[in-house]
Amino acid sequence: MARLAGTVATADIDYHTLDAPRLSDADYDAIKQRLRAIEELFPDLAAADSPTRRVGAAPSEGFGKVRHARPMLSLENAFAAQHVAAFVGRIRNFLNLPADAPLWFTAEPKIDGLSLSLRYERGDLVQAATRGDGTTGENVTANALTIADIPRRLTGAPDLIEVRGEVYMAHDDFARLNASGTDRVFANPRNAAAGSLRQLDAQVTRRRPLRFFAYGWGELSAPLADTQSGAVARLAALGFPVNPLTSVAASLDQMLAAWADIEQRRATLGYDIDGVVYKLDDLALQARLGFRSTTPRWALAHKFPAELAWTRLDRIEIQVGRTGALSPVARLAPVTVGGVVVSNATLHNEDYIAGRDSRGSLIREGRDIREGDWVQIYRAGDVIPKIADVDPARRPAGALPFAFPTRCPDCGSDAIREPGDSVRRCTGGLACPAQAVERLRHFVSRNAFDIEGLGTRQVEAFWSAGWLREPADIFTLARDHEGDLRAAEGWGDKSVANLLAAIEDRRAIPLARLIFALGIRHVGEVAAAVLARHFGSWPAFLAAVDGAGAEPATHAPDDRTRRAALAASPCWAELSSIDGIGPVLVRELVTAFQQPGERALIDRLIAQLDIQPDAGPVQADTAIAGLTIVFTGTLERMTRAEAKARAEAMGARVAGSVSAKTDIVVAGPGAGSKAKKAADLGVRVIDEDEWLAIATG
Repeated sequence: MARLAGTVATADIDYHTLDAPRLSDADYDAIKQRLRAIEELFPDLAAADSPTRRVGAAPSEGFGKVRHARPMLSLENAFAAQHVAAFVGRIRNFLNLPADAPLWFTAEPKIDGLSLSLRYERGDLVQAATRGDGTTGENVTANALTIADIPRRLTGAPDLIEVRGEVYMAHDDFARLNASGTDRVFANPRNAAAGSLRQLDAQVTRRRPLRFFAYGWGELSAPLADTQSGAVARLAALGFPVNPLTSVAASLDQMLAAWADIEQRRATLGYDIDGVVYKLDDLALQARLGFRSTTPRWALAHKFPAELAWTRLDRIEIQVGRTGALSPVARLAPVTVGGVVVSNATLHNEDYIAGRDSRGSLIREGRDIREGDWVQIYRAGDVIPKIADVDPARRPAGALPFAFPTRCPDCGSDAIREPGDSVRRCTGGLACPAQAVERLRHFVSRNAFDIEGLGTRQVEAFWSAGWLREPADIFTLARDHEGDLRAAEGWGDKSVANLLAAIEDRRAIPLARLIFALGIRHVGEVAAAVLARHFGSWPAFLAAVDGAGAEPATHAPDDRTRRAALAASPCWAELSSIDGIGPVLVRELVTAFQQPGERALIDRLIAQLDIQPDAGPVQADTAIAGLTIVFTGTLERMTRAEAKARAEAMGARVAGSVSAKTDIVVAGPGAGSKAKKAADLGVRVIDEDEWLAIATG
């Protein structure tokens, strides 16, 4: 999972920031789909900052930044009819609607381009921004004004309206652009459109044949309509191009029929699409459903099938990741799959290579994968390639089964595979160069310490020079190696001064960034933010982690009994009760802080920092802002998911279990042990009527 997350993070930067993806859309979706499947099968392993919960990538430094008034989210993906049926079923369950209640959806082609938000005030276009990371995008107003499809002025529009849509390039225009010889050669129309819109010189954008389809909206001073379809029709009336294939479906069968019809027309459209987007038509129901962290609950992207190709597997290489995971990668004879040249593919793990799944059952009818084999490459939804099958009939004579290493190829330490784990991991820790360098790269990454001037190249160079072995060394660089740095090739007085100033600036660090930067397995951005919000300060967080890892009063005779005793401790219970923090994450967190070497490393780092406490979310004044709420039993007029979403929107924390820190327990019919524990602890218990009065008051 850590390997998949790292691959997606790199791909997000390549795609959204650099406009130079190295993975196809199918491969990218395949990775996310695999990760999502693991999360569904093993929810306790799901990281709180899973790539399925992130949007886009950070905006480029070359543009001014625009903070979106309403986030520009991504879409949940589906790859089969049963996924669409499950989507419709989830909506009915969330809204507590019977199976025969009418439910209408729109179906529209999913354009493969670049998302753009256009802000109009009193009819005038005043700002255009890319999606960026969903919260902050790039100001490309001057470039957007050069696109003929985008109106400069609206008549009859609300005083404030943000129109959202997709910038794309038609196939014919793309071919003419590449054939003109006056510009760079682009790999595909999506890259050409994204690269053209994100030019620092708007005159370059003007020469590029960009087009625009509107499909939605952000901030509004007045509603456009009561339905999605009505609002899109209103956008068309205001002068925006909208996709003529957009239709309304009254059933699952009609949704799938629309998808099949659009797929059949795909080759004749003259522009790239990679699926169909379904949206609940009733805007009032959309509002009730709301959003997850990165996707709306009321929309789904139904992707087209992946494309396949056969090629030769030249060799299998083993890469060592930040967590020590040994990941096999297939190096392929380059082949074009879906318009993208593929030369590498994931092989997942040693079981997959051997023709087995994680439970030992045969896959590919037991056919293993060997160097020299002809393999079928699969690009799901159009991004990270994987090997779907192998052709034994074309296997070269003398090809031997692949022997997965039992020692780390980077440091020679034992590479062990824990029972129940599908991944083999190096035991070298910080002694392993691959892990140490990767952890340092993570530490200085954009969403961790984000030290200006200290990126991947510098980390590798400083490691090779022996100046940097652990995070604390960054903050003693001025004391220990300033002279060495000034004498190094490529460094001058100004660049050294800038780097050291940037390091000093990061001594004061928010708690959430620090927790994320430690690089503890399963503790990503979202989990780090949740922990920081819950504990507020480093001492409180450390006390809870240390308390959860303390020896029990009675020495347990074996590891299983000892783990049970640890899990029964109040600190462990508090950590596990935090909504979004599961037992697997708690175990990894406690284990990391219990390792003497790791703890010493953390302590040396903390001594160098000024850790800023987390004051919690800024929230409008509500009756439950800042309180911790637990829902138990059956809610009859609001589903549990809707109740949780409403509580969080009002500034409350939702926990999964009752403790002395719980403020309110909402108990419906059938409430059992949680209601009893609340009574024993003197926690306020209310029924659904009281909760609804609070939630709607």
